[in-house]
Amino acid sequence: MKVTFFSNFMNHHQLPFCLEMVNIFGENFKFVATTKIDDERIKLGYEDMNKKYDFIVRAYEGEEKAMQLGQDSDIVIIGSAPDKYIKRRIKDRKITFRYSERVYKNGFKIKSFLSILINRTIKEKNKVYLLCASAYSANDYNMAGAYKNKCYKWGYFPKVIKYDNIQEVISRKKDKSVLWVARFIDWKHPEIPIKLAKKLKESGYEFSINMIGTGKLENKIEKLIKENNLSNNVKLLGAMPSNKVRKYMEESKIFICTSDRGEGWGAVLNEAMNSACALVASHEIGSVPFLIKDKENGLIYENGNIEDLYNKVKVLLDNNQLCDNYGKKAYETMLNIWNPKIATERFIKLARELQNDKVCTLFEEGPCSRAERIRDNWR
Repeated sequence: MKVTFFSNFMNHHQLPFCLEMVNIFGENFKFVATTKIDDERIKLGYEDMNKKYDFIVRAYEGEEKAMQLGQDSDIVIIGSAPDKYIKRRIKDRKITFRYSERVYKNGFKIKSFLSILINRTIKEKNKVYLLCASAYSANDYNMAGAYKNKCYKWGYFPKVIKYDNIQEVISRKKDKSVLWVARFIDWKHPEIPIKLAKKLKESGYEFSINMIGTGKLENKIEKLIKENNLSNNVKLLGAMPSNKVRKYMEESKIFICTSDRGEGWGAVLNEAMNSACALVASHEIGSVPFLIKDKENGLIYENGNIEDLYNKVKVLLDNNQLCDNYGKKAYETMLNIWNPKIATERFIKLARELQNDKVCTLFEEGPCSRAERIRDNWR
């Protein structure tokens, strides 16, 4: 089987899956990078991986090989990449997987609806399937009739670390420690941890919140911390490489993720769960309905509802054992279900079933299980 994955550029969220594919298919797997990594990500500590691996084809240096792969491959996955690479294979009815987060990150738009209707529902009736990199992708596309009964759970698959003794990792975590990791931009809502900290302090709680990241709202957040006398409770740590971020996760009891629907997936949640953090996450984040089972391996709060977030963090601060239990369950979710190796094995089985014109129902949950429609108000 010859498989090609088209996307914008290689990053540490895609690399583990690709390495697993290389281990299985060797020269028959290629990743096509269609753009250079942007300067903003380099400043945030991302590595330029496009030139690091032999299996990566850099289409921005010459498109001939990429165009050929788009046509000749048995299976193509296409994410953030131009449709020109798959235009011919769609007409030839060759199996193609669209890899997509949700469409309506900023709310329903009639222009987007019509584009899906024309370019996906009508033109992609045969042999095109959807790998949902958001729990909301199926609903967004199905609204226009696209990919009905052809949507499968997917996502991003950062490296999963298997610890020799997870209980020991949990025991080393700092008491009453909270971590937030994101860019300081509007839809990540860096102001929410400050509002949370204010309420916790007013209630007499002992706690610490570390915030990792940088962005245009950083100065505003720094000002809010000072205005609310939270300098002893909230620390801004700036940007740092992903391996250093993981160290902070390993030391933190609680991880909060405050993004709204603008967060297509949120791979930072995979990493925090793998680090055995007890998660409290907004229900509108794309990965949350797939990864978190409320009150089993984490907690889900209603997006924008500070009181709900506060109450759930308070429960964890009040109950250390519960906090540890959620952290361990989160770790097990990554180790046993949502990891690159399992995703790769399942994807290959899915592709082969579809090659044989079968409806794939091999998996009940996790990667490559059927993705049903989940609406924004499911909470």
